[in-house]
Amino acid sequence: MPQPLHQVIDAVGQVVLGKERVIRLAVTTLLARGHLLLEDIPGIGKTTLALSLARALGLQFGRIQFTSDLLPADITGTTVFNPKEQTFSFRPGPIFRQVILADEINRATPKTQSALLESMGEGQVSVEGTTYRLPQPFFVVATQNPIEQYGTFPLPESQLDRFFMSLRMDYPARQMEKDLLSRLDSRRRIAAITPVLKAEDVLAAQEKVQHVKAADPLLEYVLDIVWATRRSDRLAMGISPRGAEAIVMAAKAWAYLGGRDYCQPEDVQAVAPAVMRHRLVPRGDYSGMRREQVVEELLATVPVP
Repeated sequence: MPQPLHQVIDAVGQVVLGKERVIRLAVTTLLARGHLLLEDIPGIGKTTLALSLARALGLQFGRIQFTSDLLPADITGTTVFNPKEQTFSFRPGPIFRQVILADEINRATPKTQSALLESMGEGQVSVEGTTYRLPQPFFVVATQNPIEQYGTFPLPESQLDRFFMSLRMDYPARQMEKDLLSRLDSRRRIAAITPVLKAEDVLAAQEKVQHVKAADPLLEYVLDIVWATRRSDRLAMGISPRGAEAIVMAAKAWAYLGGRDYCQPEDVQAVAPAVMRHRLVPRGDYSGMRREQVVEELLATVPVP
């Protein structure tokens, strides 16, 4: 792993205890120029993870608290009239930051949720016919509460597919939770994080990931996995071509974190559950299964090159 990125993961791990794999997958998402969805109950550390990453990466941070009355203009910004100068000017919204925490995204209405689509897909927003570029790198970390909770709106499949990875943080191990209770100083620890990288360093790392090699047998392996999801009688919907691209890019970023300029099947296996879990729709009797379990069982059926 490149040393500065190792330092980023280590710095975040000092605040988000016992979640090194989650942190590493989050950094993988950023390196692959994707966006991250964190799905779990409140109070599990999702916001702390996003704040810590922004600090360690040396990037501008912005938080958008999604609520039922949030409007699209509250995210993208709006055009305001200056009566003194008799002119209109654009007032940027909170989306104009490099790391965006879209907190409890499924508490907003679908119309407001869709305001993120263009920014996530194109790195820009359009307001009243004018397009504005967003700062680079641009990384959205969205948190989502379980759908069963009161006052939530399910994200549509089209927006779920925009997220590069989906992760669950789950409860910490008992000893880690005891360590957390013994200090109760996460805010101070986040503020004490010294930035390891700058924006140009992140952009340079993202460019290097693009040049990591994925040989033809590895691409065939990814296609075998993808087609297995499309043919499975357990799934009503398999992985899309965008999802297949995400698996390859995630494997490249994971290999880069491992200090290699080429991908191995182990890289695909490491990232596939996080890339695939939110893109799969279990069918009928299998709808109660954890999506991670569906992915793991599918991976076990596909021959490794």
